[in-house]
Amino acid sequence: MQRLGVIGGTGLIDMTLGDELKAHGLALTQRDQVVVETPYGEVPLTCIELTHGEVKKELIFLQRHHNDGEASKPPHMIEHRANMKALADAGCEAIMAVCSVGAIPQDFPPGKVALANQYLDFTGHASTFHDDAAVFTSVTDPFDSTLNATLESVLRTTQGFDANERMHYTYWLAQGPHFETKAEIDAIDTLGGHMVGMTMPREVKLARELNLPYAAVCISSNWAAGREPGDASQDLDHHSVSAQANQRLAPVWACMLGLLV
Repeated sequence: MQRLGVIGGTGLIDMTLGDELKAHGLALTQRDQVVVETPYGEVPLTCIELTHGEVKKELIFLQRHHNDGEASKPPHMIEHRANMKALADAGCEAIMAVCSVGAIPQDFPPGKVALANQYLDFTGHASTFHDDAAVFTSVTDPFDSTLNATLESVLRTTQGFDANERMHYTYWLAQGPHFETKAEIDAIDTLGGHMVGMTMPREVKLARELNLPYAAVCISSNWAAGREPGDASQDLDHHSVSAQANQRLAPVWACMLGLLV
């Protein structure tokens, strides 16, 4: 792959690549900040040019919570159409999103990095480019199977997981910006959700409309509400969630660079 789009959020704040490049035989040759104009608003992108031998590669980084230099835009206010259109217009061949999630099942403890293979979205909020004419897009399998196969191999290797370790989970889209109640998590569990977050499915729906392959690398940053072992009443805190997610970036770097080489 020559040009990969990477979306970061709570789990990947910026692109501070260093020694990770050398480990994959890559060298940084150029880094630019650009602003892309779309019909839905302006989007800042970080364009990183790399070389792999004699071959040029590019990472196009988007921070989904960008907010004109102010504090992060809350999840329910993100203009996902602008973000996805900007990545498509930048010529990205595929998108790798990085997500910080609250985990429900015991086999997805904080610190584990895995993949989304389905989502559940009962928020009732549309995420589409087609407001004027009816266009019905298939999302039977929303995430790209080829990307997920490559990423699964990387994640197993970097985390020392054997073939029996579960690597695919279903993402439940919560409206936000509030975290969930214990009762909501119990209901989500019953309905088949394994992890909760506030953004990602809205991106993958738009990616499907753009025929843009998309994969979601999900960092378990905390136990979901009521699932903390030994303390079912523990409150959730955004800053501690973000800190945990950003301590688990080594497998994430390996994923994005593994897709390029």
